[in-house]
Amino acid sequence: MVRREIIEIDEEKCDGCGLCVPDCPEGALQLIDGKARLVGELLCDGLGACIGNCPRGAISVTEREAEPYDEKRVMDNIYPKGPNTILAHLKHLRDHGQTEYMKTALSYLEEKGFHVPEEFSGREAAPSHGGGCPGSRIVNFESEGQSYKKSSRGGPSALRHWPVQMHLISPEAPCYQGSDVILAADCVAFSLGDFHSKWLDGKSLAIACPKLDSGREIYVEKIRAMADRAKINTLTVMIMQVPCCLGLLEIAREALSGANRKVPLKKIIVGIRGDMVNEEWVSV
Repeated sequence: MVRREIIEIDEEKCDGCGLCVPDCPEGALQLIDGKARLVGELLCDGLGACIGNCPRGAISVTEREAEPYDEKRVMDNIYPKGPNTILAHLKHLRDHGQTEYMKTALSYLEEKGFHVPEEFSGREAAPSHGGGCPGSRIVNFESEGQSYKKSSRGGPSALRHWPVQMHLISPEAPCYQGSDVILAADCVAFSLGDFHSKWLDGKSLAIACPKLDSGREIYVEKIRAMADRAKINTLTVMIMQVPCCLGLLEIAREALSGANRKVPLKKIIVGIRGDMVNEEWVSV
């Protein structure tokens, strides 16, 4: 058993509609006794492709002790289902930036003599515009020439990638590799009129609400992974001048204090009227 992210189903909310099942090509979900059930921990990668299609909000990602995810076992389960299911799984891995899982899957398919389209074999875990979970699909705007463009409705955007919500991001996504990261409380961008031009430009972003979001442990592990695996340069935590927001800074401190690499941490506090209250480098 290992501690990792895995799907959790709230049986009280689940009405058994079954919309989540087709979006799990790995076969980890089934409808049993009128409820969606996680039938195989080692088949669930915890990336949450099924979440966006649950109309009742019954599915979430949690962190707990579970059987380690096994890509080869997943491929054993997927391969007999045919090409459409196989390609759906490859898109799922690619859209979530899962390079190592993709390598295992491609090696498996090569042994089987399965022809893999060039879009997968040529760029294993590159961002895609199709398939997977639309809300959590990794997109690098800069590679598409879309970074910091002025929209037809006015102000410019400095956002370089998608997704940005902490539960949806992958710390190993290309956008975080060796980058300066802004970890912003949800309200910050709505309070600071120059958030994009002054603070976000040239940086990667993650957002969270320490008061309303669940899964503090998941956030800690993701920030720690940014430090150790993505090897980020700096982490800037931007929070509002309200007591609950301090929780986000504590999450960052806990994560970085347990990381193997030392990453400089900056704190920025924003007033509720959009004024800058404090900006300083802080100890971990």
